[in-house]
Amino acid sequence: MDIAENAALVVVDVQKGFEEAEFWGPRNNPGADDNIAELIDVWQATGRPVVFVRHDSTKPESPLRPGYEGNDLKDYVQERRGKGAGPELFLTKTVNSAFLGSPDLGAWLTEAGISQFVLAGIQTNMCVETTARMGGNLGYDVVVAYDATYTFDLAGPFGWRRSADEVGQASAVSLHGGGFARVVTTREVVDAAG
Repeated sequence: MDIAENAALVVVDVQKGFEEAEFWGPRNNPGADDNIAELIDVWQATGRPVVFVRHDSTKPESPLRPGYEGNDLKDYVQERRGKGAGPELFLTKTVNSAFLGSPDLGAWLTEAGISQFVLAGIQTNMCVETTARMGGNLGYDVVVAYDATYTFDLAGPFGWRRSADEVGQASAVSLHGGGFARVVTTREVVDAAG
């Protein structure tokens, strides 16, 4: 696997509100936060661009709503902001795709001549997947570091309920099998980027 010298790392919604297990329910990938931190460190050490994304929920009961501490980036992410040798972008959004946030991610990537990005963050099947799908549709080479993402158990139609592992795996299969992104491990990305 090749990771471009100017490939961006897009860190999606790594916010304190996702720690509220009573709101979200059981999660998967318990090592995801360590993997996200490692990816940020590698990107910053190699001077590659990093994009930090924050979800500002419009739902008044959401732990991710502005003005509530859950809206803040997790400490380990916040502490790393501004520490890299490469360019950095911070954007906020109210929907699932980082391409529909402010400032404009697509414009920033285009201006910087970036055609490849790696995704990490929360939730695998929501904002990570939606950003990956849009990126693939827009012609970017999208890589998802699966074990640097996580999600939660989810209920759907017809009384169907899936565990976080099942939901995450279904998302990975759709992205990878559908040609939207390459879904790989953090180790594969780190080894290729080093």
